Amino acid sequence: MRIVLCVPVLAALLACQLVETPKPASERKLVWSDEFDKPGLPDAAKWKYDVGGHGFGNNELQYYLGPRTENARVENGILIIEARKEQHENRAYTSAKLITKGLAQWQYGRIDVRAKLPKGRGTWPAIWMLSAKTPMKWPLDGEIDIMEHVGFNEDQIHGTIHTEAYNHTKHTEKTGIKKVPGATQDFHVYSIDWSADRIDFLIDDAKYFTITKQETGSSYEQWPLDQPFYLILNVAVGGNWGGQKGVDDTIWPQRMEVDYVRVFQ
Repeated sequence: MRIVLCVPVLAALLACQLVETPKPASERKLVWSDEFDKPGLPDAAKWKYDVGGHGFGNNELQYYLGPRTENARVENGILIIEARKEQHENRAYTSAKLITKGLAQWQYGRIDVRAKLPKGRGTWPAIWMLSAKTPMKWPLDGEIDIMEHVGFNEDQIHGTIHTEAYNHTKHTEKTGIKKVPGATQDFHVYSIDWSADRIDFLIDDAKYFTITKQETGSSYEQWPLDQPFYLILNVAVGGNWGGQKGVDDTIWPQRMEVDYVRVFQ
């Protein structure tokens, strides 16, 4: 029997294929993880430090330090990244920014990070990714924000991409927002499911935002997200976004706690 599909029907079927639900992490291979089961400093085979007090393009108030248990340590199976009110050189706060750059990078896959977030006005924790290209040019080479949270808007989680065409300096960034009651009190799993032409953003395995190459356009300026990226975990203080409503000097220290990081492909 011959079946003839009209163009609208065929287009609808193709669209259904494009939005097919990705496989859950349980159906993929674990290719990298840190369960934080060794107390002390973070595993040097998996994490480096981004060090400095120059504001990191956002007028942030902290100085990111290198290996120092006051700012980054593993306790009882949990990674703690702690921002503290203490002077270091030109900054009144210290914190840590852990990166896998030069140690691990991935192109596509599912990334799960189970974390509990800091609380209070002026906190700005993030779980995010940058292109592993050297030198990396921002925003041209892209940024994927798996999770961002600013303390003045508690429990509101942001998942975002930045590119040359779509970024916060132009107010064109592509972002999804989800309210997660208790984000500063309980652990939640923040995830992306990333393929060549789409990224799904999930919290506790529930998808709340999707961005596709079809939506953004396929030029490098629009979608540079088909190359290796590395992972970043940090807690910033203040800054252009985190400090929009000031910084509460009475809340420190504040910490982001991370139970695990797992990458599946």
